[in-house]
Amino acid sequence: VVAAPEIDTVGLALNHNQVVKAGEQARYQDRAKRVVYENLRYDEMYAPFAGPVQPGAGGSAVGGFAPKANHVLGYVQAAHISDYSFGKQYQDFNTSGTAEDPQGSARRHLTHSSSSSSSKKKKKSKAQGERPSKMPRTSQAEEVEEEEDPFEWRGSKTPWQEKQPDELAEYTEAQKEILEAERKEKEATGEVAASQQGASKEDRSVFHGKSERDYAGRSWLEPPKHLKKRNNQCYVPKRLVHTWSGHSKGVNAIRFFPGSGHLLLSASLDTKIKIWDVNDSGKCMRTYMGHHKAVRDICFSNDGRKFLSTGYDKNVKLWDTETGQVIRTLSSGKMLGYCVKFHPDDNKQNMVLCGSADKKIYQFDTETGDIVQEYNEHLGAVNSITFVDENRRFVTSSDDKTLRVWDFGIPVQIKYIADPSMHSMPAVAVNPSGTHLVGQSLDNTVCIFAVGNKFRMNRKRVFRGHNTAGYACQLNFSPDGRFLISGDGVGRCFFWDWKTSRTFRKMKCHDGVCMGAEWHPLETSKVATCGWDGLIKYWD
Repeated sequence: VVAAPEIDTVGLALNHNQVVKAGEQARYQDRAKRVVYENLRYDEMYAPFAGPVQPGAGGSAVGGFAPKANHVLGYVQAAHISDYSFGKQYQDFNTSGTAEDPQGSARRHLTHSSSSSSSKKKKKSKAQGERPSKMPRTSQAEEVEEEEDPFEWRGSKTPWQEKQPDELAEYTEAQKEILEAERKEKEATGEVAASQQGASKEDRSVFHGKSERDYAGRSWLEPPKHLKKRNNQCYVPKRLVHTWSGHSKGVNAIRFFPGSGHLLLSASLDTKIKIWDVNDSGKCMRTYMGHHKAVRDICFSNDGRKFLSTGYDKNVKLWDTETGQVIRTLSSGKMLGYCVKFHPDDNKQNMVLCGSADKKIYQFDTETGDIVQEYNEHLGAVNSITFVDENRRFVTSSDDKTLRVWDFGIPVQIKYIADPSMHSMPAVAVNPSGTHLVGQSLDNTVCIFAVGNKFRMNRKRVFRGHNTAGYACQLNFSPDGRFLISGDGVGRCFFWDWKTSRTFRKMKCHDGVCMGAEWHPLETSKVATCGWDGLIKYWD
């Protein structure tokens, strides 16, 4: 009598003690071979490794690459450490519960409360007949989630088991000498690094002229007496007159000497500020070295005897133009200033505004060096500061794509200009009559805003044609207000007619980006441009 059930074996076959479909044959590949001459099925290609597990291999299959076990608890990695260091770390671990990781310098907290000790305490308390106290629900939940020590069943001692710390032992004389030598070495290296850092921040200047005073005792900063404004009408330049090539990196900004324009101040990415003679020799007169990173912006005082500079080293410095000395450092490594401006009134030349990357505008008093006011309404880095309305108010632009109008000295905005179609305006300028404001928009346009009792955008007039997306190319007006001038992202300089908003002329001025353009205050047909090719060019 056969008690086994009947099985339909039609279409099935037995292959290597496995029941497979008839006609099929499992294909096992040799791992040593590097070439397969047949197409394998998906289940064969991604089948798990088969075979006995290598002892101490951490669960890997046959031929696994895990190292062999060299300890009863598994594999122990060898670390090269001196006897003195091992003894010191062993002593620190037994006393404070922390020790240094042999693979790094960080200290790790290695003490851990095991569950075995807590379970033993519970058993002891029950044996003594003590009544267990009611525990809160949180502690009961933690007790349930607590896992047992995986090494407890082996009866081996592990570094996580609780044990009484040894008595604190004192260092030997040899150990004390080694520790003292290490401490002195660290102090020496720290002092050297501090001295190098201080040397890099040292403020100094170099005069490149023949003498700082002429035969009559006049300073080299004094403007020549023959400089006078001969014509009130401005003309667009046509040809290159002179090129200054003293900077080793790109030039970020240029400023003419107020009133006369016989000197030109330039700020560069090579951390240096230079002043050039425009009227006579055309040479560099003085180099100011106080920043250890690129200089972002510069600004002359009304008389030109002082100027401000701000750089990416988070320093705002007030310089003496004639002697090259730093009068005062207004912000020493605390904020990253993007723009800096003197108050235009003669009786408020001690007031300085600085727009920073931390969304604030700081007002400094140069006599004391203190911050007397903070304007905090922007939602992004402040890019420009422009005084309007007879210097009673100022306009700020920011990366938050807005313009905000402030009363000087009052940290509350009086006007907020924003529109979904507006872009960020990194450069702003006001026309000589003070009736309009222009902003360099990052959508390759120049926007116009009316200034007065009502600040509003003029949507009908827009200046186009240049490519400034991604660059803070500066704007400027001719002294008579007829022309608007701007740099370009590909090195061109654009001249627009202010009344018609049409492009009057465009010139290829630099190989890289043309960052700034300044009109000479007296010679009405001359323009200076600067670019990231490291050159400053003078056009007539």
